Amino acid sequence: MTTTATEATTTPEATVPPKPAATAEPTGTPKAATSPKAATSPEAAIADARERIDALDDRIIGLIQERMAVSAVVQQTRLASGGRRVHLSREMEILGRYRDALGRPGTGLAMTLLELCRGRI
Repeated sequence: MTTTATEATTTPEATVPPKPAATAEPTGTPKAATSPKAATSPEAAIADARERIDALDDRIIGLIQERMAVSAVVQQTRLASGGRRVHLSREMEILGRYRDALGRPGTGLAMTLLELCRGRI
């Protein structure tokens, strides 16, 4: 899924992809644990889990692409109004939020996201 900067300016409902049917399960309940295949073999359980991971990765990639487009809009607007492309205090907030939610590795993840979203205009 590729999101452009023009799509990012539409209503939030238009930029948020609908949840696939596979996500209708309660959070924390692995698909493999509720699947009849899980009882048949460990290989089937692993295959089911990997399928779900692949689907989650696809959604994460789409969300990152959407974040990049929204970030480009923010940067373009800031530059057009005479501001700077990067707002360091905002980046520190983002780093802190990811660190608080995910621990120390969250900081690295946030740094990667910020790098992906900077300077794409």
